[in-house]
Amino acid sequence: MKRLIFILAMLPGAALAQGWGNVAANQEEEPFSWTAPLWPSFWMAWTPATFAFFCALFAAIALIGVLEGFRYKDGLERRGVLGLTTTLGDRLFISLLGSAYIFLAWLGFFGMPLWAPLGLAMAWLIFCFWKV
Repeated sequence: MKRLIFILAMLPGAALAQGWGNVAANQEEEPFSWTAPLWPSFWMAWTPATFAFFCALFAAIALIGVLEGFRYKDGLERRGVLGLTTTLGDRLFISLLGSAYIFLAWLGFFGMPLWAPLGLAMAWLIFCFWKV
């Protein structure tokens, strides 16, 4: 009988020790957000959107560097419709600068959402690499 009383007295303590006492206190997982910080205590507010943007930017610069370093050693210069003699890196810079202006102008005139200026920026990128 003493053992039974001892076991019954220890059951709540064993359950709490295994974490069962905190089941109701657990918070639900928050859904994915493009604007929530990835690392809240980091010095820069890296969100998934900014992280994806900078990864794509560095990947484009690396791709242009590899292409100009190994495939097009002379830089693949050509004279386009703007009257400039440009290389692949110049065309990437012009397309990125133009895309920034497209997005800023869209935000200034229309606001959100940004799907339409994304299409315009992609069209500008294709135009820059095709004709400039």
